[in-house]
Amino acid sequence: MNKDEQEIRDLIDTWLAASKEGDLETVLDLMADDVVFMVPGQEPFGKEAFAAHNRNMKDLRIEGTSEIQEIEVLGDWAWLRNRLKVTFTPPTGDPMVHSGYTLTILRKNPDGKWVLARDANLLTPESKP
Repeated sequence: MNKDEQEIRDLIDTWLAASKEGDLETVLDLMADDVVFMVPGQEPFGKEAFAAHNRNMKDLRIEGTSEIQEIEVLGDWAWLRNRLKVTFTPPTGDPMVHSGYTLTILRKNPDGKWVLARDANLLTPESKP
């Protein structure tokens, strides 16, 4: 594994850990200012909308696992295909589990730091047994 691939894997681990801790500022720091998220049933949205949505979910505990399927680095750009499983637990009530694949495009900033530039997130609710 090369240095860039390891840095991208570390970015995903940092994202998951920060989400679990409710550290929105760290998550936002892992995104490009012009990031675009695509999720089912919504128009694409950027960093501000992501932040607002997460602030509205501040009472939820979020825990996720990641299984990176592929990473390809092409100079200052990279993409990864990832299988995520995210559990959202409200203060009262049952946890909600969403899982599925993401396709993420990353960009290396001039300072050498990788950030998310585009993300197609195909997570859907898991059915209860």
